[in-house]
Amino acid sequence: MKPLSSARTQETVLPDGRVRLHIEHEVLRGVTPQMLVWWWRNLSGEMELNGRSYARYLIWHPIDHIHFEIAKRLPDGSVGPGAVFHIVEALGADMQNLIDARLHLRELDEKGAIVEVRPAGLTVAQIRGQFLPKEGGTQVISSMTLGVAGWWTELNRWMLDRFFPRSRRNAWLKHSVEEIGNLQFFLPDLYARYSQGKT
Repeated sequence: MKPLSSARTQETVLPDGRVRLHIEHEVLRGVTPQMLVWWWRNLSGEMELNGRSYARYLIWHPIDHIHFEIAKRLPDGSVGPGAVFHIVEALGADMQNLIDARLHLRELDEKGAIVEVRPAGLTVAQIRGQFLPKEGGTQVISSMTLGVAGWWTELNRWMLDRFFPRSRRNAWLKHSVEEIGNLQFFLPDLYARYSQGKT
C-alpha cells in the first residue's frame, strides 16, 4: 500500500459548514483514464490471483473492504451514471469507522467520476475523482465534500461531529491514498485480460 505521505492532502471548511477533503495522488503508472472508466463499470466481477479467484472489490483494498454489490443497474443491465453501489468497508480495519452506504453514480467518463450519498434524496456526501492523463500514466485528484449545501453552518458541524469526525476523516484520507494507489499494481493486467476493448 502507498503511504499517506505519497499524496498531497488538504481539509477545507466551506462557508456553510461543509468540509472538503482533497487528495492529489501520485501518478498511477501504466493506468489510463479508459482503464479507470472500465474499472468503475466492472467492479462487481472477480479476478484471479495466484491461481485463486477473488472479488475485485476485495483486491482493491484487501484490508478495509468488506462487501460490494450493485444495488441498481441501468435498464440495459450495464453500469453507468444512474447506477447505485452498496459498499461496506471499515476504514483502517477499524469497525468504529464502519461505512455502510449506497453510492449513487452521478457521472462517469474519461475525465472522472462522481458518486453521492443521498439518504432520502438529500446529498450529504459527494466523492469526486478527476482523471488527468500524464506521461506514463494517470493522476487521480480525489475530493470528498461532507455536509448539505446551503444548510446552517451549525447543523453541518453537528452532523460532521456525529457521523464523520476528524478521526474518521483522517482515516478516509489514508484509505483513499491506499485504495487509489493500489490500482496500478493490478488494473493494467486486469484490463488487458478481461476488457476485450469494452468500456
